[in-house]
Formats: sequence, C-alpha cells, structure tokens
Amino acid sequence: MRQDRDNAAGGEPLDAAGVRAPADNARRRPTPPSVTGARGRPSLEGVADMPARERAYHELKFRIMEGRLPPGTTLLEAEVANLLGLSRTPVREALIKLEEEGLVDVRPRHGISVRAQSIDDLSDIYDVFSTLEVKAVELAARRGIETNDGRRLSGILDQLERATQREDPVRWSHLDDQFHSELVTLSGNNRLCATLRQYWDQQYRARMAIVHLRPSTAQSDREHRAILQAVVERDIRRAAHLHQQHRDRADRLALELLRRGPA
Repeated sequence: MRQDRDNAAGGEPLDAAGVRAPADNARRRPTPPSVTGARGRPSLEGVADMPARERAYHELKFRIMEGRLPPGTTLLEAEVANLLGLSRTPVREALIKLEEEGLVDVRPRHGISVRAQSIDDLSDIYDVFSTLEVKAVELAARRGIETNDGRRLSGILDQLERATQREDPVRWSHLDDQFHSELVTLSGNNRLCATLRQYWDQQYRARMAIVHLRPSTAQSDREHRAILQAVVERDIRRAAHLHQQHRDRADRLALELLRRGPA
C-alpha cells in the first residue's frame, strides 16, 4: 500500500529496505558539473550578502589561501575583527571553523596564528586526496558520461594543450583544476566530491607556491587524454590505473618542488 501511495503521488517506489529508487534516467545521468567543484578556487563572490559569521569565515579563508595572511601570521581576535570590519562574535565562530579545517591555530586570549604546513603534512594530504580522486574517476567510468560531457572535457584539454604550447603555467594550472574538478563531479557521488574539496583546500597554498616551478606539462596533457578516453569507453580498470599513475607522478613532483622551493 505504501508503494502504491508513492506511485499515486508521483514519486518513485521504495525498495524492500524502504529506500526510494531513482528513475532509470536519474541513475544514468550524472549531476551537472560545478564550476567550483572538488577543486574550487577561493573567491569572494557573494560574500558581502552573507550573514556575518559566514562572511567572516569566507573572507578569512580567502586571505589565508591566497597568501594575504601567510603562514606564521599572528593576530589578536580584536585585530581580525577590525581587519574584517565585523564584531568579535562572528569572527570567533569563524576562527573555530578554520581551526577545525587545519588552517589556523586558535589560542585563547592570545589570538590566532596561520598554520604552516610541513612536507610530511602535505604528503599525508596528497595520499588521501589522490586515493579519493582515483576512486571518483573509477566511478565516473563505471557510470559512463554523456556525449556532451565528453566533448566539454575534451575542449578543456584542447585549452590545456594550448597553454602548454604558450608556456603559461598559471593558465594551465587553472584549466587542470577545471578538468579534474568536472571529471570528479561526473562520479555522481556528492559526499566524495565534498571530501575531496576539503583536502583540496588543505593543499591549495602549496600548489600556488610551486605553480611557476613546474617543468613542461606536456606529459600531463598526454595522461589527461588517455584518462578521458578510458572514461568515455567505460574501461573502469584502465581509467583507475591511468589516473593512479597520473596522481602518483604529480604528487612526487609536487613534493620534490616543495622541498627545493618555497613551501
């Protein structure tokens, strides 16, 4: 009778465990990719219209991730409030959230310090991030992607290759993030994407520190093409294998550059 009521109401039927089953086209069609996604870059868009607590959080996070408040910066809570033009209560709540995300250390009555990252910290972050991203690509290959999605991703790779030819590492880095972010979103697993976003935020400062130190990105371009082809062909094992190789090499390179250059 319950199933009949659901159908009569226009909803989908429930299975034996009481879980609503999606329609066939809902199971097959991935969620449209976000322009921010799992590798979203810091932005102040819309911050001015947010409640004070959210505004404080987003403004402080933006300043930290973009290096405007570099590692080691120490400020009193009152100084942070004056910097943002806000009262101390929303600032205090924002700082607690940023501490939970590993971006600052909060010391009662002594203010905050922007947390630095060690090579060991970043290595641990890469281990988790890369493992999850490989899983997301595997899921995207398992589900299959729409023709339009494949064309859009191929178009991003066209732009990546042109950035490589122009030796434009900043443009290449932005497009690389867009490609990976959209491919991950096509996994259809929102929880996985949200977790990846958290780990992406934790490595963002290091990535920006070495963006101009990268050698030629031509090999990455070739790897991207092979990964996308495997996903389009729904070759799950090959897509996961190629992406794992890609992430392993990228992580080794990043850690090597960080050891040699600014961290």
